Amino acid sequence: MKLLYSRNPNPRLAVATARFLRAPVEFEFAAPLAPGQAERYRPLNPALRVPILVYDDGTSLWEADAIACRLSREVGSQFWRTGLAEPGMIQWISWGKQNFVRACDMVQFEYVTKQRYGLGRVEAGEVAKGLELFAESAPLLDSQLAERPWLLPDGISYADFRMASFLPHHGIAGLPLRDYPAISAWYARIEALQPWADPFAGLDAPELPPVP
Repeated sequence: MKLLYSRNPNPRLAVATARFLRAPVEFEFAAPLAPGQAERYRPLNPALRVPILVYDDGTSLWEADAIACRLSREVGSQFWRTGLAEPGMIQWISWGKQNFVRACDMVQFEYVTKQRYGLGRVEAGEVAKGLELFAESAPLLDSQLAERPWLLPDGISYADFRMASFLPHHGIAGLPLRDYPAISAWYARIEALQPWADPFAGLDAPELPPVP
């Protein structure tokens, strides 16, 4: 299998997951939106986004969560929970993407992504909405993580990686993690994992443009 990726948050998440699982994949940098590249990648993902997992027969799977599920099952790992444990993990993935993860994404998009790619000025109103959602969701997450080191009681899971997917640049984005000690400690545990801290080590992964 081949994992097509870039350095942006969701592809980064997929690469970190693959390396954490030691999945048997070949990594290939891809830029479907680059000039002249759309027709090459459209059969693999009609949305023209990475990550994309390409199977040996040429078929593909896209979206980071689906790829994490597939790779976990490929290697026989419970990183993506199965059986009766699976709904509890999906609960956190679902809640996070509508709450904490969404809040982090909203703020990062204004302060990091837009500035990195010259997409316009920071929209203060959008930042305010993101920080409001962060302030609504972070206390719940913090209270849960104060009781255990990971989101699930039986150890680390893909839900932890997904919840942290927009935190690698939290300092640049100005997300107030320091106000939530349990979240801060939890993210420090994730950052201590080499596949998360430097998922692109040894890969052909052009650096992202700097944030001005």
